[in-house]
Amino acid sequence: MDLQRITGLSPEQLTELTARIHHKLGPLARPGGRPAAIGLHASVALVTALHRHNLTQDLAGALFNVSQPTVSRRWDLLRPLIATELAAFVLDPTETVGGSTVLVDGTLAPTWDWKHAEGMYSGKHQTTGFNLQIACTPAGDIAAIGPVPVPGSRHDAHALTASGLADLIADLDSTLGDKGYQAHVDISPARKPPGGDLSPEQEANNTVINPGYSAELGGPTPDSTKGAPTCKDVTV
Repeated sequence: MDLQRITGLSPEQLTELTARIHHKLGPLARPGGRPAAIGLHASVALVTALHRHNLTQDLAGALFNVSQPTVSRRWDLLRPLIATELAAFVLDPTETVGGSTVLVDGTLAPTWDWKHAEGMYSGKHQTTGFNLQIACTPAGDIAAIGPVPVPGSRHDAHALTASGLADLIADLDSTLGDKGYQAHVDISPARKPPGGDLSPEQEANNTVINPGYSAELGGPTPDSTKGAPTCKDVTV
C-alpha cells in the first residue's frame, strides 16, 4: 500500500509522527498480552487516511486488513493525540496571508444520516453532513479552517462564527465571501432588494467582487466567473 498517497505524508513525516505518538502512548499491546491487531505505524496511517479522505471505517478496515471495531478503537485512541502533535505545525493565518484578502466559503463533509443527530441535512447539498468553513488566499492556498464542525443544515453566515473561523481570521486585513456572508465579511456582492433591482453601480461592483470561488472539493461553483480566483481542492 502506498501510504504516502493515502495519508499525504512522506515516509519521513509519517515516521516522525508515529515516533511522537509512541513517546506519549507507549506500545499498543500490553506486555505478555495478545499482539496488537495493527501496529502503531499502520494505525497512525489509518487514522490519518480517515481524516484525509473521509473514509468509512468499514472501508478503512478493508484497506488495512482489520475489523471495523478495530478501526473505531484506533480512531478514538489516536485522533486526539495526532491533533495535539500537529497543532504546533499549523501556521497562523497572518503568516500565510500577509496583507492579502482571504476568500471565505463552506464545504459539506458528508456523514451517515443518523436519526439521533438533528440538523445534519443540508438542503443546499441534498444530503447530510457537517458544514466546514474554510478561508483561502486569492492564489487558492488554505489560510485557515474553522476547527469546529457545524451541522449541515446551518447557513454559512452562522457557521462562519460557530465554526471558530471568524475568530481565526479576525486580524486579517479583509475578508471576501458570497451573498450568503453579507454583513459577516468585509466584502460581498449586493443582493437585489425585495421587488426591486440593483443599481448600475451595484451591478458593476458585483461583477468585480463576485467571488467566483469555492472551497468545495469540486473546485469553482457553477456560477464562477472565468478567471476569478478559486480555492484549490480541499481534502477534509
